[in-house]
Amino acid sequence: MSVKVYDKTCLGVRVELPDSPPLLLVVAEKGFVMCGFLNVEAAEKLDVAAAVVSGVKSFEDVLNANVKAATSKAEALGVSVGMKGADALKHMF
Repeated sequence: MSVKVYDKTCLGVRVELPDSPPLLLVVAEKGFVMCGFLNVEAAEKLDVAAAVVSGVKSFEDVLNANVKAATSKAEALGVSVGMKGADALKHMF
């Protein structure tokens, strides 16, 4: 699914899970923002640009939620804890 972030388009991945909120991932050119189901420590070990948001149930929630954690590669692109998911993705284009 396409997710509009400012003037860019990202790939949105949504996985419905039984008796659980969905797993959500929004992918930009240089990195991605993921829900709390995914592991930031693993992303760090893989040397990818990733940021984590939590408590999200929709792509809109991902874009509006505050970043809770980011990998060092994401931080090198300008992503910081506390910024909105949409702003983190903007740094990943």
